[in-house]
Formats: sequence, structure tokens, C-alpha cells
Amino acid sequence: MFRRFSVDFALFSIVIDISLIFINLALAAIYRPMFNGMPLVKDIFGLQFLPWILFPVFSVIWVLCLLIFSVYHPSQNLRWEEEIVSVILGSLLAGIAMAGVLYLSYRDISRVLFLSFYLLSFLSIIGWRVLFRIVIRFRGHQLAPPQRVLILGAGVVGKDLQQKIMRHRNVRLNIVGFLDDDPEKRNLDPQILDSLESARNIVSALAIDYVILALPQRAHERINRIVADLHDLPVRVFVIPDYFALALHHSAVDEFAGIPMLDLRAPALSEYQRLVKRGFDIFMTLLALPLALPLMGLLALAIRAGSPGAVVLKQKRVGENGKVFGMYKLRTMVENADSMRHLVERVNPEGKLLHKSESDPRVTRLGKMLRRTSLDEVPQLFNILKGEMSWVGPRPEMPYLVDKYEPWQRKRFAVPPGLTGWWQVHGRSDKPMHLHTEEDLYYIQHYSPWLDLVILFQTIGVVLSRRGAY
Repeated sequence: MFRRFSVDFALFSIVIDISLIFINLALAAIYRPMFNGMPLVKDIFGLQFLPWILFPVFSVIWVLCLLIFSVYHPSQNLRWEEEIVSVILGSLLAGIAMAGVLYLSYRDISRVLFLSFYLLSFLSIIGWRVLFRIVIRFRGHQLAPPQRVLILGAGVVGKDLQQKIMRHRNVRLNIVGFLDDDPEKRNLDPQILDSLESARNIVSALAIDYVILALPQRAHERINRIVADLHDLPVRVFVIPDYFALALHHSAVDEFAGIPMLDLRAPALSEYQRLVKRGFDIFMTLLALPLALPLMGLLALAIRAGSPGAVVLKQKRVGENGKVFGMYKLRTMVENADSMRHLVERVNPEGKLLHKSESDPRVTRLGKMLRRTSLDEVPQLFNILKGEMSWVGPRPEMPYLVDKYEPWQRKRFAVPPGLTGWWQVHGRSDKPMHLHTEEDLYYIQHYSPWLDLVILFQTIGVVLSRRGAY
């Protein structure tokens, strides 16, 4: 139901993008002589000839690449940052594809002309979308009235739906109110208009566009009666199954043997999000390794000179979907530190196990410096390359601590663990296990590539301040 705009708008967007590609290709050819005299640029005088076939070919390639990244999908890219990332990725793929077409066909076309065309098209395709979002944000009510929504059931599921709709202002949905049979709720909440029996009358009187049934499982028969009662009215009816509390981290409708079913263990990240995240991890790791490898060599020599024992440890940690993997880490403690856990472990007043201490006697002098600067975690770049970790995600936890988790805490294993994460930039070791799990769940629920970038930038400040690391 969540749609940024209609299918008609998606077609309108395709027409706009194709028009911009045609216009910018023509402009690039007209203004190509302006680049004469620049270093490494061949002088061309007059209008350079462009084969007419490139106009439709480039348009089709670019639009297809945007389709691959769901730019035109009505229910995708609800947030502006998601749309921008999708357009950027689709445009990068289009640029590579168009360059390949020129290489295999018209090699005499000026590279400067192609680059100027690509840059103009890229900026204009993003620019008109940003401008349109600004117009919708401030003048959307004048263009089209919002769709009117009535939610049946003012429980946890119904209220959660209301919050999600309110977070997406550009979806253009207006929640008229709720219906609920609980008289106590109706007395306390002015948003509850009446009981469920009045659904038909309210839908007709208030010109409701969408009815959403957010009732508990025990109301199965009631749902059937309400749906039958509304069948002849011009209103769309949606049902939210009351099974979300059973979902590990995310639920989705999928087909199994041709039958639509509710998947209670659906991946927390979509295929597109996982592709973007993995690509970013590999790119950043390959970029960091030339600096990290010499640094790890120097630190290894210092660790070996300071105390006996292995230089790099391979510790068992729990990763995505609860899978145990070996996490690499520079040694910061004395040998046999695991056998001395009892020296630092304690239970707080709430009965939660705390396994870190600022005055841990097992940590070596060099180890304290490595922990304060997070340099002990540099070898985890190899875990990222192997796909066991990500640059950003929940902190990988030790198995014996995971054994003490409550069921809700296991939802943090829905995504790959990270070198840094929401918890690390909002407390690090200052927050114990039972609190930083909530920070991890916040990250999973609000994941976006933009959030990963924000966390990485915040990590730099946290590491430099050395706050909460021990």
C-alpha cells in the first residue's frame, strides 16, 4: 500500500528521464567546441556529428539501469536518500554500459563530449527529483488531496502502522482515525471514532479510501464479517496479520509452492540493500588495506616485543543468523586471559552480566593503547573481505554471552556484524550488553546506505575522543 506515487507517475518519470537524456546529448554535441584548448583535449570546430541511433540507445540503457535498481517502482525509495542512492547506482551502471557501446561501435565520438553528456544527464536526472520532492513537501496538498485511511484496531499493530505512515510524509496518506471495540480505549484516545460495528457507516460518511484491519488473531471471524460488509463499497481493504510479534526480525509475503505465505524469517535487508552494502564493504576494504597492512606489521612487532603469546587472535563470535565465525583481533591481553574472566565479570543490580571493566588486570600496557584507539580491530578487515562482517553493523558478540540472551535480543543477528555500528558511536563500552542490543535493533529497523555513511563519519570522532573504549 505504501506508494510514493502512482504507476502513472512512474511512466511520467520515465518520459522525463528520456527527454533529459535526448536534450543533454544534443547539448553536449553543440557545446563540445567550448572545451578546445584544454589539456589533453583534441580541438574540434563546428558541430560534431552524432549518429541518431545513440539517442534512443542511450535512453533505453539508462532507463533499464534505473529499472534494475527499482527507481520507478511505486512502493520503493520512499525516503529521499534511498531514491538518490538508487539513481546513483543505476546511473553508474548506465555509464559503464554506454561507454561499452561506444567502444564497440563509434570509437571516434569525443570522450569529452560523452563525459559532459553523462554529467549533465546525471545531475538533471537527480535534480528534477529533488526539486519535485521539495514541491511535494510544501505544495503537495494543492496538487492532490491525500488518501484517507481508517485503521480497524487501536492495539500495538495499529498504532505501529500509524507511526510508520507518519514517518513517510511524502506517501500522502491521511489517517482519519481508528475503530476499536474496547470502551476504555475509546474513552482515553480521541482518535478512536467508534466501535467496529460502525465500519460501513464511517467508510461511507468520511469517504475513506483505505481500510486497514489490524486486529488480533482471535478476531478471525470478525475480520471475515467486516470484509463482507465492505465488499460493495469503493474502498480498498488490507489486513495486517497479527503474527509480527512472532517474526525474528522482519516478515514478508512470499510464494511457497505457488501458495502465498507470510515469511516470519524474511531477510532484514532487501537484495538491493545487501548488494549495495556488500559492494561498499569490498570497495572500502580494498581502499584501506594498503595502509592497514604496514600498520598491522608494525603493531605485530610491538606486541611480540611487549609480552609473550600470539600476535593475532582468532576469537569465536556470533555473526549473521547466529552463525559462529572466527573474528581476527590483535592481542591486547596476557596469555590465557579467558581463564581469568572471573576477575572482571560482575552482575549489575538488574541481574545482567557485565563482562568488561575499565581496570581489567588482563590488559597489557600496549593493549590499553590499542583498545583506546581501536587499532586492535584492524585485522577484522579480513573478516569483511570474507563476508563474515561488514564495516557497519551490530557488534559481534561472544557465544557464552549470546547463550544468556533473551529471545528479543537475538534479532540483532538479522544483519552481518560490523567493525563499527550504532552502539559503538553511542556509548561503546559505556553501555553493557543488555543495553547495546537495543541500539543494534534500532540500526536494523532504520537501515539505509546513508545511515552507514553517517555512522562511519561519527566513528572517526568517537575514536579520536577515545570515549568509552576499554
